[in-house]
Parts: sequence; C-alpha cells; structure tokens
Amino acid sequence: MNDHHHGRHNHTAVTGPSGKLARLELEITNYFMGSACPHIEEHVGATPGVHSVCLDRTSGIIEVEYDPGQATPDVIIEAVKHCGFFCQEGGPVHEASRSGSAHEAHVDHSAHAAHGAMAAPAAPVDHEAHEGHEDHDAHAGHGAHMARTMRNLFFAAAVITIIEIIYSSLGTRLLKLDPPTPFGIPNEIFQFLLTTPVVFWGGWPFLSVAARALRRWQVNMATLIATGILTAYLYSVGATFLFGGDVFFEAAAMLTTFSLLGHWMEMAARNATGEAISSLLKLVPETARVVRDGEEVELPVEEVQVGDVVAVRPGEKVPVDGVVVNGRSYVDESMITGEPVPVEKTEGANVTGGTLNTTGAFRFKTEHVGSDTALARIVQMVQSAQGSKAPAQRLADEAGKYLVFVALASGVLSLVIWLLLGADPVFALTIAVSTVVIACPDALALATPTAITVGMGMGANNGVLIKDATSLEGVATLNTIVMDKTGTLTEGKPSVTDVIPDDATSEETLLAQVAALEGDSEHPLAQAIVRSARERGLSVGDSVTDFEAVPGHGAVAMVGETRLAIGNARMMAREGAVVDGAQADNDRLSREGKTVTYVAANGRFAGLIALADRPKATAAEAVAALHKLGLDVVMLTGDAQETAAAVARTLNIDTVIAEVLPDQKADKVSELQKNGNKVAMVGDGVNDAPALATADVGIAIGAGTDVAIDTADVVLMRSDPFDIVKALALSRMVRGKIKQNLFWAAVYNVIAIPIAGGILYNSLGILLRPEWAALAMAASTITVTINALLLKQAGLPKAESKMRETQPAVAAAAV
Repeated sequence: MNDHHHGRHNHTAVTGPSGKLARLELEITNYFMGSACPHIEEHVGATPGVHSVCLDRTSGIIEVEYDPGQATPDVIIEAVKHCGFFCQEGGPVHEASRSGSAHEAHVDHSAHAAHGAMAAPAAPVDHEAHEGHEDHDAHAGHGAHMARTMRNLFFAAAVITIIEIIYSSLGTRLLKLDPPTPFGIPNEIFQFLLTTPVVFWGGWPFLSVAARALRRWQVNMATLIATGILTAYLYSVGATFLFGGDVFFEAAAMLTTFSLLGHWMEMAARNATGEAISSLLKLVPETARVVRDGEEVELPVEEVQVGDVVAVRPGEKVPVDGVVVNGRSYVDESMITGEPVPVEKTEGANVTGGTLNTTGAFRFKTEHVGSDTALARIVQMVQSAQGSKAPAQRLADEAGKYLVFVALASGVLSLVIWLLLGADPVFALTIAVSTVVIACPDALALATPTAITVGMGMGANNGVLIKDATSLEGVATLNTIVMDKTGTLTEGKPSVTDVIPDDATSEETLLAQVAALEGDSEHPLAQAIVRSARERGLSVGDSVTDFEAVPGHGAVAMVGETRLAIGNARMMAREGAVVDGAQADNDRLSREGKTVTYVAANGRFAGLIALADRPKATAAEAVAALHKLGLDVVMLTGDAQETAAAVARTLNIDTVIAEVLPDQKADKVSELQKNGNKVAMVGDGVNDAPALATADVGIAIGAGTDVAIDTADVVLMRSDPFDIVKALALSRMVRGKIKQNLFWAAVYNVIAIPIAGGILYNSLGILLRPEWAALAMAASTITVTINALLLKQAGLPKAESKMRETQPAVAAAAV
C-alpha cells in the first residue's frame, strides 16, 4: 500500500558560535515511538556539517543546526529518511524566530516529497502559518493526526484479534469455544487469513521502521516488537503450510494489537502535553480594530504594524503588545501571567497581546507585533523547552540503546537454554518471543520527556517560563537565591508608608495639603505623596501660590490660606517650627530605612510623612517559603547598608550585600559560587544581566527588560517574588517524577525479563505468553505516561498573602 507522507520543514539562517549556521526544522510524519529519538538524533547528527540535532518527542519535530557550506536541507532530509522516517514541506512557513535574535534572516526551502510504504494513509495537514502563531497549531494538528492514525489501527486490529482469539487454541482452552469456520475453511488457514492483515497492516508502523534500521545493521525498539510479531506469525505460517503442529497466530495478533494500544496511548499523551502551547496560541484574535485616518478599520491581525493605534472595546482581546494612549479599563492578564485579578490600564500602561479587556474601552499604540510579541516569545520559549533534552534523558537514551541488545540476547539465550533443557521447540520459542517483547525500552525512553513536557506546560500556565530542560534540572539543585532589591523584592518606586500628624491635625488633612503642594513636582518622592493621597480618595485641589523651592532644605508655598513648608530639619528651623517632640519617631523611621519629610503649617510643626520603596506584598512570604525549601536568601543592592539592612530585617533575609555598583553584581555572585554554592540570581534590569549570566541559574522577574529576559534561564512573567518559589517547586516536582519514572521503568525490566524468560515456570508454573508480554510492555509505557500527567493534579504553591490582598481588588474591578 502506498502511504501519503506529509509534513513540513522550515529553514532559518542563524549566527552560530563559529560563524554562520543554518537551522532546519522537519516534521516527521510517521513518528510513532518515543524510543526512536536517540536513533534519529545519532544518525542525523553524524551527517557532515550538522552541529546539533534535537527531536521533540511530544510533537515529532526535529530541529537541526548545520553549516550550509557542508550540508543542505536535502541531505539532512535523506538522513532522516534513512532512519525510516519521512518529512515533506506542506507549504511556506513564516515562523517565529526560535532564538529570538534580531539578526535572524528567514529563508524558505522546498523539500522533496518522500515516498514509501506504510499502512494508514494520512490526510494532508495545512502548515500555512501567519506570523508564526499557527506553526505550533500545525504541530499540534500533526500530533493529533498521528494519535488518531494509531487509534484507528488499534481498533481495527482489536476487532480482528478478538475474532482470531475465538477461533484460536486460547479460545478453545480458556473460553471453551468451538465455533465453525466460514465456508468450511480449515481452522489454521482461517486464523492465517485473520492474522495476516493485523500483522502487515496494523503492525506496519513497527515493521517498516525495523526493516529500514536492519538494512543499516542497526536495531531499535521497533526491532523488538517486529521480532516478536514476525517470530510468532512466521512460525505459525510454517506450522500451517509446511511442517504441521500447534500454531499461535493469536499471539502475533495480540502482540500487534497491544503494541498499537501502548503507542496510541503514548502518542495521545504526547499530544495532550502540548495543550499549554495550543491554548496560548488560541488567545490571539484574528482581527484588530486599527485607527486609520481617524476611523476604526478592522484588519487581519498580521497586517497590524508597529506604531499603529488600535482600539479595544469591552469584552475584546488585545491583539498585539503596546502602550495605552487614552481610555481606561481593567484587563484580565491571567492567561499570560496566571494572575487572577484584572489589572487597571490607564494612559501609559503596557498591554499584552492575547489578554482580555473586561470593563472599559481604550486605545493603544502598538510596540510589538508578530513574532516579537510577548505571547509569541512565550510560545517559542515553551516550545523550545519542551523539545529540549535533560541530562537525565541522555543517560536514559544511552541505557535504552543497550537494552535493545540485552532484550535480543535474552531472547536468544532463553531459547537456547530451554531447548537444552529438552523443552518443546514451540514452548521455547514462545518464551523467547515473550522475553524480547517485554524488554522494549519505550517506558525508559519516555520517562524523562513526558515529565519535562508536562512540567513546562504547567509552568507556562502559571507565568513561570523555563528555557530548557537543563535549566529545569538546574533549578532543582540550587541552595542559594540572590535577589536584587529594587523591583524584585520591593515595588521599585517610593510609597508613603507612614503619616504621623501632630495632635491638632488629622492624617487626611496633612497628606492632602502636602499632596497639593507637591502636585506639579516630577520628583519621585513628590509623586509618591500625590499618588498616596489619591489612593485614599483625598481632594488635592487646594490652590497653591507663592511656591518656592529652597535648595538643600525643601519647599514652601501657600496652600489655600495656610503657609505650608516641607523638607528636612533645616527647613523646619528656617520656619521656626520646633521638632523636638518628633525626634523619636524620626529615629525609628530612619532605622527602618525610610525617608522622613517634616511638615510645618504657619510656622508650627504639623507632622511627619515617611516614604520607602515598599516590599512587595508576597516578598516576606516568598523568603519564608524559600527557607522552608532549605535555601539561603541573599539580598544584593546598591543601597546604603542601613537602608538595605532595614529591608532585610523586615523580610527576614539571611545575608545582605549592600552598596554594590552595577558592574560588581556578577563578581558578588561568583564569590558565592566559589564557596561551593549553587546560586540563582533574580533580577529585572539591564544592570542585572551580567549577574544573571554568571549565576548557575538566572531568573528574570516580571516586566524585566528584554536584555534580562534574553540572558535568564527562567522568566517569571509577573513581578511577584513568590513565583520564585513556584519555579523551585515545579523543578523539584518534575525531577521527582523523572526519578520515579526512571526507577519504575528500570525495575520493570529487571523483574519482567527473567519472568518472561521462564524463571518461575518450573517452581510456580508461571508462563508469560507473548500476548501478555505485549500487554505488560504497553502497561509500563502507559504507567510512566500517566505518572507524568499526574503532575497536573499536584498544582503549584500559592501565596496566601497575595490571595488576601487581591480580594478587594476583584470587587473593585467588578464595579
């Protein structure tokens, strides 16, 4: 039968470490076995000019970096075909940059159609992409198609196999059945007619791959399945037509059917783990309402350009990234950040493509479109991470290659031993086939990638993006967290923390008067006072006249009928205001690292206002949670020692490194590493980038700069320090699942191979026939996959303080 092989490849030029490299993506159309990964990667990687090869086990996408002066896409495609796999371009792909580098130039190449024989014909998949967003949709569609193909093969084979069992000796012995064959056909011949399509149609995904591997004197997991199927089938054919004797066609049919079941479940699970990306891709609306010549025009989102003004109405999704130029609303950003509370957006606020506008209407000026949007970068990062290979996987792959030889050798050894013991040849052959089948290393091959893929998806849904599997494992080994203070542990801007009036003035009056005086100032402290007054709903509309700034002292003006002076102690002395009674409060606030402003009204001391860069709502809880996880927490800041120490006391931080210049941060991280620590650096600014790169794991937090995000190994989409705890918890959970999966996969083989070899037959009478060996092999694969999927049920820790803080905001947003 002819197979309509379909797929696609995408070619991108990139700058490599030693010159100009090219990157080629190929979608493999007959990729059914996770354990085939090492075989493909090793063979393609041996092609001259190929620098790196990575096969994403969840989607069947292989990514190759190569030197175009030594290799071509056609040569690489041929190398893939030599492994028994096929790939073909389904149309031009304008894909999002996989590395995010600005210098990447995109080039399309056409791949030759690959033709070969395989049983289940497949309908073509549309790989046309707009700005890269449909690229993974095509991947996901392809994965779903492969799962459906395997499912259909399984059900068809299962129906025929059930009929075959009824007419087999198994049915006669166990089910006490003895039905007549149609048209009086001899029983063995009827079984042959039933089993043949199951073996060569249902089993073709395994037989074809095994045959092509054998032509290159190689073996893989498909070799084991094919060996078991063909041994049972061909022996039965010989017994039927040549030398007579018992047949076990039902073993060949059941082995094929159970193998199809196991690989259908594997593929369905691989496809399901891509849901995080697929759900993100669906967030982008197809059209945008762009303002052109003063009128709103609805255009396809791919036609939106940087600098366009886009209008968003209530209930609509934001199409691309930009900055609000007018209007006011609350935007639900949970699909990007995991934050459940809608965020207020006014003029100057950033909006992200894919988020949902809830209440009001606004217009924004676009800043990032297409593959440059935050959503596109998230999708790309998650996709790359899910396809990356962890150090544990390399070990499992190496073990899997040897296990194939162990399985074949065990089968031959079992056959020889039982024949030497005088066993019936059919009995000995049955044991040999069972031994080969049960040792298939699929569970071992899937142990790590399934856990990593599920974990990466969980992280994406919670605003935690981990760039690759190596970083994921690295996070789990950390023992020290170094955090930048400003913008990471604190809000990054001053806020009013204390208002202490004298006995004759209320807090509201004092704050409102000072806010009125500071209303036109651009100083950060002045703006913080005005913002605090407005947040309390105070009126700051009093007329301000005769304003005078006094250098080194403060400022004075008439606020309504009151002469108001603000500043330091020298300003108070200038106004004749006595501040002796406020000295204790001033000293206490200063020890807390706060900036204190004195206020005088009509020459009389009126009170104090204290300001500070306030810790974030979850900062203290995050530090406490990190301590519970056994990590040391270090705060790194350029602030004065006294101010930094005050913040550290508030948050219960272990170590403070203060008065550090920006270019010294990386050196401080290196010093901690030299003491044997596994260090993560958490920061959000340009000056944090060198330290992020120096650390064992770099973590960019919140609305960090592009430089910080590009340098980091982990990106936290929210400006919430508790997400550091989530990243650590996720990494440890995934590592735990990997260890569990590898353990069970290894134990399964250690226990199952001797049992299949008949070690318990003489003592307990236990004989594991090939069909039950196939079921056990399928069960081990399914068990490992389900164990990884259980990660989703565990969930990630949540900050209680953040949940309490956001409850009033939810109500406000609803109003």
